[in-house]
Amino acid sequence: MIIAIDFDGTIVEHKYPAIGKEVPGAVETLKQLIRDGHRLILWSVREGKLLDEAVRWCEERGITFYSVNKDFAEETESDRHFSRKLKADLFIDDRNLGGLPDWQVIYQMISSGHPHHPLHVTTVIDTQQAEMMKRYKRPGRRGRLF
Repeated sequence: MIIAIDFDGTIVEHKYPAIGKEVPGAVETLKQLIRDGHRLILWSVREGKLLDEAVRWCEERGITFYSVNKDFAEETESDRHFSRKLKADLFIDDRNLGGLPDWQVIYQMISSGHPHHPLHVTTVIDTQQAEMMKRYKRPGRRGRLF
């Protein structure tokens, strides 16, 4: 697959324009996706020097992208006259609806062959949270919270 990946908040913590700490598991997962044969595109709002710093940060950790902020490495501005939309099979971004899953979950979703279907993950709810949820259930609402 061709997978577009955001940088700030996805590969590293949000510290823009600085580069934050690695989001746990991001580097190893991206390297494994490359080993698995996926083409990764760095798709970031960063430009110029800030973009170069992000690319260098990734390269120092063994992540080399298929392209950066474009569909393919050789793409020119004249190639983009027809559309600004990136042609990727999948986008990984912290601004996803529901937020950014753990990188291990992301890898499992991609390697399952069904990345657009969430995995069935069991959530452990502690006793205090379970009690709070009971208080918000109203009689006659068939278990709905509101």
